Amino acid sequence: MKFSEQWLREWVNPAVTSEQLVEQLTMAGLEVDSIEPVAGRFSGVVVGHVLAVQPHPDADRLRVCQVDVGQSDTLNIVCGASNVREGIRVPVAVIGARLGADFTIKRAKLRGIESQGMICSAQELGLAETSQGILILADEAPLGQDFREYWQLNDNAITVELTPNRGDCASVNGLAREIAALNGMLKKQLVINSVAAKHTEQLAIIIKAPEACPRYVGRLIRNVNNQVASPLWLIERLRRSGLRSINPIVDVLNYVMLELGQPMHVFDVAKLNPDIEVRFAQADETLNLLNGQTVKLSSDTLVIADQDKALALAGIMGGSEAEVTAKTQTIFLESAFFEPIAMAGKARRYGLHTDSSYRFERGVDPALTEKAVQRASELIIQITGGEPGPIFDQISSEYLPNPLTIKLRKTRIKTVLGITIPEAEVQTILTSLDMQVTPDAEAWQVQIPAHRFDIKLEIDLIEELARIYGYDKIPQQAVQGQFTAKPLTETQTDFYRLRNVLIDRGYREAITYSFVAPKLNNIFAPEQVPLELCNPISAELAVMRSHLWPGLLGVLQHNQHRQQERIRLFEIGLKFNQYDERIVQQPVIGGIVAGTRYPEQWASGKEPVDFFDVKADIEALLALTGRQQAFSFVSVEKPGLHPGQTAKIICDEQVIGYIGALHPLVAEQQNLTLPIYLFELDISIINQQVIPSYTTLSKYPSIRRDLAFLVEQNLPVADLLTKIRNEAKDIIKQVQLFDVYQGKGIPIGQKSVALGIIMQHAERTLIDEEVNQLIQKIISDLQQAFGVKLREE
Repeated sequence: MKFSEQWLREWVNPAVTSEQLVEQLTMAGLEVDSIEPVAGRFSGVVVGHVLAVQPHPDADRLRVCQVDVGQSDTLNIVCGASNVREGIRVPVAVIGARLGADFTIKRAKLRGIESQGMICSAQELGLAETSQGILILADEAPLGQDFREYWQLNDNAITVELTPNRGDCASVNGLAREIAALNGMLKKQLVINSVAAKHTEQLAIIIKAPEACPRYVGRLIRNVNNQVASPLWLIERLRRSGLRSINPIVDVLNYVMLELGQPMHVFDVAKLNPDIEVRFAQADETLNLLNGQTVKLSSDTLVIADQDKALALAGIMGGSEAEVTAKTQTIFLESAFFEPIAMAGKARRYGLHTDSSYRFERGVDPALTEKAVQRASELIIQITGGEPGPIFDQISSEYLPNPLTIKLRKTRIKTVLGITIPEAEVQTILTSLDMQVTPDAEAWQVQIPAHRFDIKLEIDLIEELARIYGYDKIPQQAVQGQFTAKPLTETQTDFYRLRNVLIDRGYREAITYSFVAPKLNNIFAPEQVPLELCNPISAELAVMRSHLWPGLLGVLQHNQHRQQERIRLFEIGLKFNQYDERIVQQPVIGGIVAGTRYPEQWASGKEPVDFFDVKADIEALLALTGRQQAFSFVSVEKPGLHPGQTAKIICDEQVIGYIGALHPLVAEQQNLTLPIYLFELDISIINQQVIPSYTTLSKYPSIRRDLAFLVEQNLPVADLLTKIRNEAKDIIKQVQLFDVYQGKGIPIGQKSVALGIIMQHAERTLIDEEVNQLIQKIISDLQQAFGVKLREE
């Protein structure tokens, strides 16, 4: 929120500098983003009166003006502005005036005519980015007065970044309340005069969604003149708050919003048919907004409508169908309380962020609605004239926030803050924040004002005490207490060990959001209903991830688009799945690999990474368990991955993870460069390890026999290895695949698999006869189980 420091000091004016004021706000949790002067650097500019205007004899676009600046002599000034005319009052930079850092006004001749100063535009004075012509002042502007003093330009515009829980400070009134509390002062109480009705005409108001709009206040004003100009004080107040002037009626509503914190809207009654409804949008209903955008509404969007059509996005932006223009004569003022939860995220859904949605999402005091209408009515009638009707106030009390009373224990303050705040000061602080305090022996009963949506618990009150009392007054103390570390058992592998294995193999760790785009999440888990966020950051981060892969793909895409070709990333985190009514958060480790097998070097080419490179990385992780043989890779089809290059990882007949190549269609959709491989493992399985046990090394020689088999092309070699290892576990120490061949001499549909079998006995030397018998048994069993054929050539 942006506001004028001078305006704030009209409400409460502590004896502190601007810098100290900014520090107070920041330390109280209202972070100041910027503070900047409301005007450029200039001096020597005074209020002047244009007495006469004549054409320049040698220049069609120049005018020669006689200007009175309150001195003994009038000034002869050459001006090129098209809007200069006799009788107006203007800012005049006299001889010797300085504009900006290095521009000084001097006596000069323009096309032969002497000019004794300059009539200034708003842009030249640093009051606007651009301007059309000179700045024209009010007729009552005091002649000869210093312009900076007249417009009170020794002021700062302060921008405060409000957190989502502090909607109560989205107004000058709310900020003044905070400053008064911080300085132990009383703020100004705004006197709002009740504007009596001059007629009985009013619109019928039908509230069809009282749960989202429990209070709606309206007033009809006839015979307004919206063609008059907004007064300069109003325009300048809005400018210093970052808003531009539109027309007098809209300017007043924006002013009241900045002053009190209550957003309002106004309709041209002549464009209504004829009554007002507050309802949820109909399916596929459309609305043309004031910014020219046409939106298709969803059924949970609250709208203001008449009998025919939607007129406005409630609490966000009005529509063009009932827009107020210079020709408008009868207006309907709207001021409502919209329930914050009903408003949350709606503006972002339509790509909007408005001053109204900024406030309604944070919460607006329900008591402001009627006050705001009275205040706006008063100002509108002062500026545009008009005849106000009666105020219509429809309240659904059962849906309004209930007054909340919280018990604040004296002992609890000491426990949480570590200091003792005097009881009288506690009561003063709470009272200064508009809370009603009733003390008793051990506690205070504190009634929370309606504008403080963020205070729900006792701890919230203690936070308020700390803020106003001053965080800097709370002494620094080292935390003391007994902490017990939960040690890992011998059967558990530390996460750091898992990380280091992958880091040693060239990976880098990534940390991504737990919420991802629904479309991308659905690629890998189409069969699951994702967990949707109630108030997502954006539509692209709307569901909880069912795999780590969507986030890792985003990181990969970011890097590939920045010329990073060889990428190896892993992440340890949670994935979220829903089974019936049960939500499961499962810790997993996932990874993504793309690019070449090795970094660029002279001794190797640019061979792309393949399935077996990534499989080796996974096997390095599985080796930490001490029972690598318990894991197997079985071909499977998995959404989002390439069929034929995907496997599930099984342990004890349970699927613990997947590995596979990214499907080419997915890569094309995400604008990624292949090859890309992904993996994901259940950490709860792979961080369990077998306790190492001692085994005596055999002193007897080992024997190796190599066998080559013809097998079906689609037969997994792992099935052969498992079968061989189970033949004689006490003798067979290792089975090693050392060659796979397809091509000349091999029948179509088959492959040659060469295995090295290493045998060794722990207590004696193996003899050829028993080795030959074991080898024959292995061959026979493989033939019966898989139909293999021994290659003898």
